[in-house]
Amino acid sequence: MDLNNILSQLGVGSKETVYLSVTPGVGLELIQLDLQSRTVKNYSYRPLEYNESLREIADMEMFKNAVLELFEELKINLKSNVVLNLPMVLLGSKELPLLLADEAVQEALTSEVEQSYIFKRYEPVVSWCDSNNVQSGDLRKLFYSAVQKNVIEDIKNVLVELGITLAGVEISLTSVLKALAFSGLAQEQMKENVSWNLMLITPSGYSICSMIGKNIVDYYDEPLAIKSFEGDEIYNAINASAQITLMSYPANYLYIVSETDMVSAELLANRLQTESIINYIENNSFKKQDVIPVSLEVLEDTAHKISLEAIGIATGNSVSLPVKFNFMVAGSGGDVVAEDPNEPIHVVLGSSEFDISPNAARNVALLVAILLLVPFGAAFIGIPMIGQQKQAKLDDVNARLEQTNSEIKRLQEEQNKTNDFDVNSEIEKVMSNNRSKLMGYTALGESVPKNLWLTYFAAKGDGKFDIKGESENVEAVYVFFKNMKDSLINTQLRLQKLQMKSDSVDEAVTIDVNAPTDYEFEITNMSNTELTNLEKALAEKLKEASGNKTDDNDKKDQKK
Repeated sequence: MDLNNILSQLGVGSKETVYLSVTPGVGLELIQLDLQSRTVKNYSYRPLEYNESLREIADMEMFKNAVLELFEELKINLKSNVVLNLPMVLLGSKELPLLLADEAVQEALTSEVEQSYIFKRYEPVVSWCDSNNVQSGDLRKLFYSAVQKNVIEDIKNVLVELGITLAGVEISLTSVLKALAFSGLAQEQMKENVSWNLMLITPSGYSICSMIGKNIVDYYDEPLAIKSFEGDEIYNAINASAQITLMSYPANYLYIVSETDMVSAELLANRLQTESIINYIENNSFKKQDVIPVSLEVLEDTAHKISLEAIGIATGNSVSLPVKFNFMVAGSGGDVVAEDPNEPIHVVLGSSEFDISPNAARNVALLVAILLLVPFGAAFIGIPMIGQQKQAKLDDVNARLEQTNSEIKRLQEEQNKTNDFDVNSEIEKVMSNNRSKLMGYTALGESVPKNLWLTYFAAKGDGKFDIKGESENVEAVYVFFKNMKDSLINTQLRLQKLQMKSDSVDEAVTIDVNAPTDYEFEITNMSNTELTNLEKALAEKLKEASGNKTDDNDKKDQKK
């Protein structure tokens, strides 16, 4: 048995990974996917204000409360790892010498980032990667992105207070690309060597991400005061600006994603003038259908809120993009923080929870594995021996069966010759008529409790029963009924009647509460029609018996 499986069954193992997305227009989203079926299995959200001008969460206390409420609502252990999606703050590209060491690259990119107005006030955390190893002579092209270091630290501190580990931070652009790839919505565009442009519409403007398949080739950001326009003015403004921009990025496809309720991607797609084939998706209130199927556990209104960013971040490593960023840093560098291998492992055994070291957990797992393997080893040795004994008995039974079949065949041949006796039909008739009756009598003998007696019992050859009787209390009736059902399984017995025994209505009304009360009952598996016919047949027999008795008395009188 695999050691990881044993650890999992014992409730010992790595922490659960949960995915959060800070999504302007939605709030804070918590999501978990079923990667095999490509469906959302767990999702909820809480409103969360995001400051677009400062590019940060407006209220960290509100963020903390939202995280706590989401974990409680979806019944997720707070001792989990969280991978977080944040709105993109900055993205750019730069060509640097091939021979430049990583530390020098980090310094050069940090110096470039600090020219942005946001990072003139706040220290940046920079993450960068090669543009699919694109080189030009002695230069290589790098894509870089940055977020405020204080934002990462504030988020991490809030999660640490709750007992949550922040395992990764990604940006909305890569999350949207991963969602398009995972859902298959951009399947044609993401084929190898296909050129296309991703156009993201946000409350602060629009951006063009030039792509070849899954590779980012170039990026352009156009600030636009969308909130200052009214009605169709915004579409005219975007069309006029983007028309010139798109001429610089010729491509086979244009994919429009609107992240703001002020712009419909569908309306913009109908107005843009371009030679590219246009596709679009609404990542806002104009959304008409879910991006991927959603579990029935998620309410319809809630499911309608699921964003592309939430889906993309929850795909984890199942979708591979050449360009990806992670802003979890150690110190001031840009290296991704690995999970501490010596961090205590959280153990859940029933209602008890505790932490143990990884070494102790593995020792426990090995001990359990040994305890499980010893019986398996004994069984592995003993089973063949037992199998040989059972095989010998089986061979003996098969020999007797062949002998019996030969005898039956001989009798059938004789019967076919004489046509006087059908062996099989007679055997079946005797067995079917008497088996169910015998079972009924046996069950009666084992099931009748004290303080209960039977007044009538009928058993038919087809497994039908009708039982009547009386009892001093109701409990005895139910005990008898349960015993009969347990003894005569698959007979579908039911309690047809249970009532106090009385000769008249007046007697039932004036019954003395201190006097013992008798109850009469009927248990059967016959239909009402069958019971009626049975009562009629019984009445006729009683009438016939009564008539015969009268005739006998008359004959005795005549003799006298």
